[in-house]
Amino acid sequence: MSMPPSASIQALYRYPVKGLCPQPLAGVDLRVGQTIPGDRLYAIENGPSGFDPAAPAHFSKQKFLMLMRNERLAALNTAYDEATHTLTVRLNGREEARGDLRTAQGRETVENFFARYCVDELRGPPRILQAPGHSFSDVAAKVVSIINLASVAAVENTVGAPVDPVRFRANIYVGGWPAWHEFDLMDRTLAIGGARIRIIKRIMRCAATNVEPRTGIRDLPIPTTLMQAFGHMDCGVYGEVVSAGRIARGDTIAEAALALPF
Repeated sequence: MSMPPSASIQALYRYPVKGLCPQPLAGVDLRVGQTIPGDRLYAIENGPSGFDPAAPAHFSKQKFLMLMRNERLAALNTAYDEATHTLTVRLNGREEARGDLRTAQGRETVENFFARYCVDELRGPPRILQAPGHSFSDVAAKVVSIINLASVAAVENTVGAPVDPVRFRANIYVGGWPAWHEFDLMDRTLAIGGARIRIIKRIMRCAATNVEPRTGIRDLPIPTTLMQAFGHMDCGVYGEVVSAGRIARGDTIAEAALALPF
């Protein structure tokens, strides 16, 4: 099956702190078997999770503050500075907290804000977690997530209301594919910019997608709509980087001509 030649990257994001604001990227260098660099680099523990930074392991998102249960996170405007690891948290235009997440003092400043802001949703003191080389992804495998904008448009037409693609919190947003074409690409390798990505899994959607990403209001039943209208709860796919290279907004996407050894 050939891929539409017009397919390209329309937007590129990472999420430095799990559950908080996306960070748009102009371009990024991908490495084999890794996530987008800096994606889900930090998470905010919701009470004791058992996470050990010395031996990091995948934990369920239920252990962390997250949009599926803590939709008030979407009302925050957060910005992360990669050079200084500084997280700035704003609410209603006012700065509420700022801290270098590498330092105990910086983490404490941010943690104290979330202790106040999420006080009735906490199972214990919120704690910022990080471990070298670890990503707090929803899945154990180190993957990049890809959304087909035409599939989002199909959902939008079904619900009869605007659907911000950022609800799906993907890394790569693709324009030029027909709706649901991404599901036809399972186990195929895509040439995206200078990298190669093998599609390995469909993404089943949870209640986090019901939350409007700017306001934090639960306004649309996205998983229910997917099931009722399309017979599944999936939107988007995960891919594994099998050949390193740089990708950027505007890069074309095509099926790789030759299978790559991996």
